[in-house]
Amino acid sequence: MSNFIFSLNAIVPIILTVLLGFFLQKIGFLNDNFNKTADTFVFRCALPVSLFRSIAGMDFYGDFDLRFCLFCFLGTAVMFAGVWAASWLLLKNKGQVGAFAQASARSSASILGVALATNIYGNAGMVPMMIMSAVPFFNVYSVLILSFSPQVDEQGHLLPGSHGLRAVKNACANVAKNPLILGILAGLPFALLRLTVPTMIDGALKSIGNTATPIALLVVGTSLCGSGALKHWKTAAVSSLVKLFLLPAIFLPIAGAMGLRDSQMIAILIMAGSPTTVACYIMAKNMKADGILTANAVLLSTLLSAPSLTFWLYLMRLWGWI
Repeated sequence: MSNFIFSLNAIVPIILTVLLGFFLQKIGFLNDNFNKTADTFVFRCALPVSLFRSIAGMDFYGDFDLRFCLFCFLGTAVMFAGVWAASWLLLKNKGQVGAFAQASARSSASILGVALATNIYGNAGMVPMMIMSAVPFFNVYSVLILSFSPQVDEQGHLLPGSHGLRAVKNACANVAKNPLILGILAGLPFALLRLTVPTMIDGALKSIGNTATPIALLVVGTSLCGSGALKHWKTAAVSSLVKLFLLPAIFLPIAGAMGLRDSQMIAILIMAGSPTTVACYIMAKNMKADGILTANAVLLSTLLSAPSLTFWLYLMRLWGWI
C-alpha cells in the first residue's frame, strides 16, 4: 500500500498540471501562440539546460559498475530498436510510427528514478548510474527514430519524406543539432572531469531548467482540447501497455537472472517501466511527429503508472530482487 501511495504522490501533480493546461486553454487564458512559443522554449532552452545540470552534477566514478552500465546501455538500444521495428510492422497508419515508438520506449527516468529509489532505500543508489548510461541515448535514439519515421503535419497528414543518402544526412544533422543532445554533451565534461559550475551560474541554470516540466505539462494539457484530441486513444493505450507492462516483463527477469539486485533493479524498473516522459511530446511536436498521439500516451501512461509500478515492486519483493 505504501508503494501505491508513493506512486500516487509522484503522478498526481503531473496529472493536475496537465488538467490545468486543459482548463486554461478551454477558458481562453492560453492560446495557440503561447503553445507554440512554450514548445520552442522548452525544446531549445529549458530541457537542454535541465539535462545539462543532470549530467554535469553526476559522480561518474562513484559506485561504477561496468556490468550494470552495459546492461542499461545495451538494454536501451534493444528496447528502442525492438519497439520501432514492431511499430513499422504492426501499425497501419505509418504516420504514427515515430510517435508510437518513442512514447513506448522513452521513460521518465530523471523525474521518477531518484525519487523512487530514495523512497525505498533512503538514497539514490544506482539510479544516477542508470541515468548516465541510458538517458543520453534515450535522446539520441528518439531523434533517429523520429528522423527515419514518416513525418506528419499538425492535422496528422503525411509529409513528403527524404530517402537513401539524403535521409541519413538529415538524421545525422538532426542528432548533431538537437538541443537536448547538445545539453547532454555540454554536461559530460563536467561529470567526467569532476568540474563544478559556479554557484551563481548554476542558480540561474537551475531556475531555467526547473521550468521545463511544468511548462511542458501545461502544453500537453492544451493539446488535449481540440476536437481530435482523443482520436488516437486506442493506439496510445497500446503504447502505455507496452511501456508499463511488456518492456518490464522482458527486461526485469533478464536483469534478475544476471544477479542484479536492490537499487540496480529499481533503476532498471524505471528505465523500462516508468511512464512516458513529457519530453516525448516536446520532441514529437518539434520534429513533425504525431503530437496528439504522444500527448495521449503521456497522459494515459502516467495515469496507469501508479498501479503498474506498485505491481512490479510487489513482484520484485516477492522474488527477492529488492
